[in-house]
Amino acid sequence: MKKKLYLANPYGFSKQTKTLLNEFIKIFNDLNIEVYEPFERAKHIIQKESEWAYDLARSNFHDLKKCDCIFAIVNGNPPDEGVMIELGIAIALKKEIFLFRDDFRNCSDSNQYPLNLMLFLGLPKDNWEKYYFESLQDIKSNKKRFVEWAKN
Repeated sequence: MKKKLYLANPYGFSKQTKTLLNEFIKIFNDLNIEVYEPFERAKHIIQKESEWAYDLARSNFHDLKKCDCIFAIVNGNPPDEGVMIELGIAIALKKEIFLFRDDFRNCSDSNQYPLNLMLFLGLPKDNWEKYYFESLQDIKSNKKRFVEWAKN
């Protein structure tokens, strides 16, 4: 059975950045992973005239529950609020967490961690770096945890 990945990202808000998602999705598809990309999956909801915001949030929540992991693009300073909420939900649901950040700015109170310290509650205390990616090549690296997770 295919593993399911929830791709939390802020890229769907812009036509230009949305094109960047294809590179991520290709990597995941090459590893035989089913990708739940919230902007694509919610197109039909956004076209509604009323209550679309609640329906969208509920749809994303149900997708998160169905997925085996969350892969979150956490660029920005601070990262996108919606992505951070989705990460909080995934941590509470005890999902596998993977973080991608190629933004060089530090947005943490610690020099040891590049992001809000609460995110690291969802990662192993030792070797959290294996779940943190700074490039597309990192995602495919056998030195990181993602490929191992995808194949097992």
